[in-house]
Amino acid sequence: MALLYCVVILLFSACEAKLQLPQGVNIKAVFAFGDSIVDQGNNNNLTTRAKCNFLPYGKDFMGGKPTGRFSNAKTPPDMIVEELGIKELMPAYFDPNLKVEDLKTGVSFASGASGYDLLTAITATAIPLSAQLLLFQQYKLKLEGLIGEEEANYIVKNSIFLVVTGSDDLVNTYFTLKIPRKWQYNIDSYTNLMVNGASNFVQVLRK
Repeated sequence: MALLYCVVILLFSACEAKLQLPQGVNIKAVFAFGDSIVDQGNNNNLTTRAKCNFLPYGKDFMGGKPTGRFSNAKTPPDMIVEELGIKELMPAYFDPNLKVEDLKTGVSFASGASGYDLLTAITATAIPLSAQLLLFQQYKLKLEGLIGEEEANYIVKNSIFLVVTGSDDLVNTYFTLKIPRKWQYNIDSYTNLMVNGASNFVQVLRK
């Protein structure tokens, strides 16, 4: 069963020191699920308008080239893995240039414009959270094939899991589409739907 560590990290772009973890805590990898905040380029090859593999995205990134990150430079996952001293950048799971070391230290399964509400991802042609979980299962089998089941399980059990999503549910699906969600739910019941989606996601992730 994967262990989920909840951490608060202060990120300073000019800070050279790495985060000091408590004694006995050994974080081997970081995995990201959710929407554009943690999508490292998975949407690049999807037929969706929710992509950013073009300028000005990436203009302040290494080489000034867009990578599919929804940012002009690094994203929160990049900053977190760097601050933890794991690696400099977190790649997308769909990155065609993934190496074994990338898989061992964590990747992002996130998809811009996804959400806890399945309709959110369907409307945007993004990768739903349920499909992101399937990709994670696929990842674990791939990792086991590369480094063995014992080491793969150790990595997963000693990792941080980032789940960042929900804004597209509210901004796009509920307040913009209006049909059918605004007919089916008031704002309180819709946020309950989101909370239930978050709870179900974490329960499946921990299995």
